[in-house]
Amino acid sequence: MMQLLSINVSKPKPIQYRGKTILTGIFKEPVTGTVMLREKNIDGDGQGDLRVHGGTYKSVYAYPSEHYVFWKEVLQRDDLTAGQFGENLTVEDMVEDAIHIGDVFQVGETAKLQVTQPRVPCFKLESKMGMPGFAKQFLASRRVGFYFRVLAEGDITAGDAIIRIERASESMSVTEILNLRYFDKDNLGKIERARKLSALSPSWKRDFTRMLL
Repeated sequence: MMQLLSINVSKPKPIQYRGKTILTGIFKEPVTGTVMLREKNIDGDGQGDLRVHGGTYKSVYAYPSEHYVFWKEVLQRDDLTAGQFGENLTVEDMVEDAIHIGDVFQVGETAKLQVTQPRVPCFKLESKMGMPGFAKQFLASRRVGFYFRVLAEGDITAGDAIIRIERASESMSVTEILNLRYFDKDNLGKIERARKLSALSPSWKRDFTRMLL
């Protein structure tokens, strides 16, 4: 059963990177109780750089709990807890190859979310993990999670069931989309189909369009 296991938030905090001070909201911590999920964010959360994080098509980031088992084994770490990868929602039974761009889910009584794109890691994840080069390893694993846009606001609580209320009519999984962008770049037929997915975020549509030029 698909389920919301943890809600994780953080206001932007400064970190040092290559001699500069940079704000990031990646240091998510679990919160208890009921939280309001709003169109652009979850109450108590924030992004450090709105040029590349947040916005309509990246309002909420979800990460499958199943991947924690994988990373604990691969990295030989026992300190990985909900929110470790910067996700707002730690979810169960929602791995990337079973979730499609455009799928719509209900969480709680009224909140509705639509899948828009995979997550692409950056140096801020490396800082959070304390592991230079981890972004490339994270991407190569295909265990990247995915972003939602908020179709309807509402209260959400850890433990809520997540119900798929609409399946994307043009079915391409999060994994397929990620592979086309980074690992299967010569598959022009599928890239052409991917860029026409109505629910795909505009930035990914632009990327796919450039790949076809």
